[in-house]
Amino acid sequence: MTSSPLSPTARSTIRRNPVRARTDRAELHAVLDAGLVGHLGVRLGSGPDDAPVVLPTGYGRDGETLYLHGSTGAATLRAAAAGAPVCFTVTLLDGIVYARSAFHHSMNYRCAVVHGTLRLVTDPVEREHGLRVLTEHLAPGSWDATRPPDRRELAATAVLALGLAEASVKARSGPPGDDDRDLPAPVWGGVLPVRTVLGEPVPDPLLPAGTPVPARVRDRRLPGLSPSA
Repeated sequence: MTSSPLSPTARSTIRRNPVRARTDRAELHAVLDAGLVGHLGVRLGSGPDDAPVVLPTGYGRDGETLYLHGSTGAATLRAAAAGAPVCFTVTLLDGIVYARSAFHHSMNYRCAVVHGTLRLVTDPVEREHGLRVLTEHLAPGSWDATRPPDRRELAATAVLALGLAEASVKARSGPPGDDDRDLPAPVWGGVLPVRTVLGEPVPDPLLPAGTPVPARVRDRRLPGLSPSA
């Protein structure tokens, strides 16, 4: 994997606990590729009563571009497509950190934050590509195995692109950072790992009896297993 350093801007520079900042662009890609759900933050309007909105959304990455999608009628996507600045985040929780003091309880995590402006994808070829990227990120192998979107479905779907030029990555791992004064206390300290796992496939009741589970579902694996605590 080739990589390059992140180039922090005023918005993407990590100032709180900068030791946790990750500066390699490959680490940004790794967090985005390991997550399945991101959160898109956008402000609806510019008046004093217009509040920011943060909504969960699926996504997919192709190189230095994230593709998002949603209903063409969604107010958040309309505002984003009109040029409102956005913030997109993906967080992976790897463990709950138990300390000997309440203050030092924490979490082990990896988090990517991307700032920028969404671009409404209108070119038909790129729209199809973006939808393929989204589908393959969520359910690899499904784009070619299922019916593609028809005209009505495409007309109801907005596809947007977000560049990764302005992004940051922050992570924590390891044991609690207890104060020396608390170490002798008879209190357990350590990490309770958190794992995301895939269960057994549950077939649609409308499937014909005996329909086998395809390998793309049966053998699905999640990327980016959490690092050792």
